[in-house]
Amino acid sequence: MLLAELEVWHSRSDTPTRRIALGNLVLPVEPAPGFGGLLLGAVVARHLAAVDTDFIADLHRLLSQVQNGDRVVQPRLRHRFQVDRHGLARSTHQMFGDGESVHFNFDTTGSPLAQVLGAMYSIERLEASARLALAPVMLKAMAWRGPLGASFVSYLAGSNSSSLTAMADPRAWALELFGFPLGTAKVTKKEVMLRYREQLRVVHPDHGGNEAHAGQAIIDLGEARKILLA
Repeated sequence: MLLAELEVWHSRSDTPTRRIALGNLVLPVEPAPGFGGLLLGAVVARHLAAVDTDFIADLHRLLSQVQNGDRVVQPRLRHRFQVDRHGLARSTHQMFGDGESVHFNFDTTGSPLAQVLGAMYSIERLEASARLALAPVMLKAMAWRGPLGASFVSYLAGSNSSSLTAMADPRAWALELFGFPLGTAKVTKKEVMLRYREQLRVVHPDHGGNEAHAGQAIIDLGEARKILLA
């Protein structure tokens, strides 16, 4: 299932000009960072290592301008950001959901810098509140070193769980994990702690829980408790 998509249009490798534009955007950002924010962060993390280090400081400045809704003078970082896509090539980046897990697909046909710029400029299309929420996510993505798997998703989302349901609707996921009836709107701290302790006993290997899955189950329970007590 497609969760998010980013199309970056850019100059072809055989042309002397360096231009960039945006195409189709599917970037849901609620609750922040949303699937859209995770995809943008993944695009940055995937391509930044191949970007000239001389550009990194200006990328930080560009992100700050985009976050604040400031006018960005063109060209920037040797690329001109424009609306017209005529004569440009396309790179498409997608995030898919498979059960409770997510994976990314990067179809990169242009330079790594063009992909990073496309991800940053796409934030301009979002509401001010979303821009403010996603800019820190992009900074975290710029600092990431490692594979783009479950750990990366949890790192960007600011959560110990990489569950698809947990990211889509954290509170509903937490209520369901603790076994609260469907439609429950409010729960007390006492109720949450009681359900937490009960579920902890169920999943713990000392009480018959599956030893192979106990570690992640305990992490998920801790995350659910944090969500409901926030």
